[in-house]
Amino acid sequence: MKKVTALAMAAVVAASALTGCGSSSTAETTAAAAETTTAAAADSTEAAKEDGKTYNVGICQLVQHPALDAATEGFEAALKDKLGDNVKFDLQNASGDSATCATIINQFVSNDVDLILANATAALQAAAAGTSEIPILGTSITDYATALDIDNWTGTTGLNISGTSDLAPLDQQAAMLNELFPDAKNVGLLYCSAEPNSKYQATTVKGYLEDLGYTCKEYTFADSNDIASVTTTAAGENDVLYVPTDNTAASNAEIINNICLPAKVPVHPDTKTPIVRSNSFASGNLCKKKFLHFFCRFRLSDCLPIFLLLFLP
Repeated sequence: MKKVTALAMAAVVAASALTGCGSSSTAETTAAAAETTTAAAADSTEAAKEDGKTYNVGICQLVQHPALDAATEGFEAALKDKLGDNVKFDLQNASGDSATCATIINQFVSNDVDLILANATAALQAAAAGTSEIPILGTSITDYATALDIDNWTGTTGLNISGTSDLAPLDQQAAMLNELFPDAKNVGLLYCSAEPNSKYQATTVKGYLEDLGYTCKEYTFADSNDIASVTTTAAGENDVLYVPTDNTAASNAEIINNICLPAKVPVHPDTKTPIVRSNSFASGNLCKKKFLHFFCRFRLSDCLPIFLLLFLP
């Protein structure tokens, strides 16, 4: 059994970093949790330094693109800032392949790493399947209940897993689309069928859009090989396309743009790229704080809450 243990976590983005996000009660809860997390992280940092051990962290990133890169960079930078030479990283990129994620995780388990950062849904699923003992933090995850097939979601996984969620307020996304394109009739929902969180977002936002009077149809691609053909079909049949938080779509944004721009079909993403980058870096920092908690007291019976990142409207 590893020395790593955990406090119950509550990590949040400081209210000054975000504007116009959620209700006042949410903001108050967010600020309070941030203060608690900062204090606990400070204690854990000192404990880790006094320990004198070098901690090995395995990072499995699904694919290379700015949002995921920023999350990894934020995590590494914050941990190095706190632990210096007491932490080492093994960063592995799966090049968009779920099977490769499993191979990477198995190697981390064989190497007996102290903690795994799973960057994106496929990486998280592989990590969950690969170990029930090594602490796992997820980042760039939209909905943990969907990703881990958890019923009756309460905010904790009940497993050796915690992390951050980048779920955008989908009702507000639908309202924004309506504000921008009030005369549109047909909305195509474009996403990768291999990403369960994308399906979750598409299904949820579809209900909101239909309540606003739009006719919606889902257009799914299995991987990057058929994204061009599916996007072409979607652009030809709709007034607007909506793309949820989707790693495959984000990695192939130029392909989508090159099809939709000449067709004069606007694409409404769940977030703007700069916001994704900013929040992704914050996500990495939040995971850093949870990492420090894991190295304070960790018991598998403890269930660490998932922190929901807030997005600018």
